[in-house]
Amino acid sequence: MVSLTGWWHRRSGPARIELYTRSTFHFLPLAEMAILGASLASGVAGPWPGLLALVAVHAALCAVLQARGLDWLLGRRERPVGLLTAVAALSVGGAATALALRSDSSLLSGVDVSVLVVGLFTFGLGAMALAIRGTRPRLYSVLGAAVGMAAVCALLGLPGPTAAGFAAAVLVTSGVMVLTSGCAVWLLNVVRELDAARELQSQLAVAEERLRFGRDLHDVMGRNLAVIALKSELAVQLARRGRPEAVEQMIEVQRIARESQHEVREVVRGYRKADLAVELAGALSVLHAAGIDGTAEGDDGSALPPDVQSTLGWVVREATTNVLRHSEARSCTIRLSTGASAVLSVDNDGVPEAAAGGTSGSGLNGLRERLATLGGTLDTESLAGAFHLTAAVPLSRPEVSSPIAQQSGLVV
Repeated sequence: MVSLTGWWHRRSGPARIELYTRSTFHFLPLAEMAILGASLASGVAGPWPGLLALVAVHAALCAVLQARGLDWLLGRRERPVGLLTAVAALSVGGAATALALRSDSSLLSGVDVSVLVVGLFTFGLGAMALAIRGTRPRLYSVLGAAVGMAAVCALLGLPGPTAAGFAAAVLVTSGVMVLTSGCAVWLLNVVRELDAARELQSQLAVAEERLRFGRDLHDVMGRNLAVIALKSELAVQLARRGRPEAVEQMIEVQRIARESQHEVREVVRGYRKADLAVELAGALSVLHAAGIDGTAEGDDGSALPPDVQSTLGWVVREATTNVLRHSEARSCTIRLSTGASAVLSVDNDGVPEAAAGGTSGSGLNGLRERLATLGGTLDTESLAGAFHLTAAVPLSRPEVSSPIAQQSGLVV
């Protein structure tokens, strides 16, 4: 039983809906053969192979048009214009032939001719609807079929009430058939779009996680490696002079390396958060060790929400790393003010002219992404050898979606 049903269970949801829809459409030509064939068997003076063959060819063309039209609507092939024209011509021609035979008294029952004529138009338009895109063009095709039916009746000299009856029957039955076909295609498109949206959401989730990992790893290792390089260089100079302080510096390097291992594990697990007070103290310690006059002014940030503290802690860490890496600073001032927004600014001197005109690196871009999730902003300015960085986070803000979801038009 598993082998018999495996072909179905291995299909995705949209693939199952598409298979069901195609099967339904392929059933219509069989229904056409059964209904119109039955009308011919009871309404023709003896079985007439000509009309039966016409119905068979019409049903076969409708089946092919339905398959290729559905592929066209799903974007898999070109529009089957030739088949569309052939089905339309055969529907009109077959109906005109049946009406002419009825007028010539070649058929015993006019009621059965009505079934044949209306059926050719109805099943034909049901197939043609799959080669027409849009509600309005399909509506025009139904109205055109009713008008064409009335014109054929008029050309054959049928009475006005009879022509009006044929036209009304074609309008109603064809309208129902086209509506049914359109709704089936609309449902299939909705399912496919929902599946595509779900797949896109999964890809966004993976991209968000990769972005978080890369951003956190950069922020964690950037400063720690800069500090390790600084203290290692200091230890080398002290060791060359025979100073015992070299051992203390290498012990500090060892401590920072172990701390980095722990922080990397937290980044991998997704638990890494920066503490503003710890980052401020660490920044001042690192700046002083590098011979930079570092000061912290303003609020200590203890009353800020935890997510704001964590984000501003990352700002302090990245800003300190940039001071150590990209400047020859002698002073650095960190200020934090709170009000309607929490504003953190970092000012340092000693910026080379080549660095002053550079573009933002991945670290600053990562900070902008972190701040954007809280509705915050990051501004930088280089002027007269000094660098100014300002991060602002509103303390009362609407919910903000992730940067990747904003670019994709989705809210995750």
